[in-house]
Amino acid sequence: MHVELFYSPGCTQCDGARTQLKAAALQRFPQVQWRECNVLEALDRAVELGLLSLPALAVNGDLLFPKLPTPQQLCAALEPLAHREH
Repeated sequence: MHVELFYSPGCTQCDGARTQLKAAALQRFPQVQWRECNVLEALDRAVELGLLSLPALAVNGDLLFPKLPTPQQLCAALEPLAHREH
């Protein structure tokens, strides 16, 4: 399962959420491949996904959260995907 978190450098909302979301996802789903994408360095990918605001989160190549979820919302969304991979 691939998770991409798109952020903007210097965004305080992005910084705080990145740590919490990554910790929650990896604790519950150790198989997650977590990637943090600076939108300035991954602009083509961000456009491809249709990002309109930051921070945002894509899972397995699809924009799942155009705005950041809570750690609980993220884990709930990853749960069915984790079961599909087994």
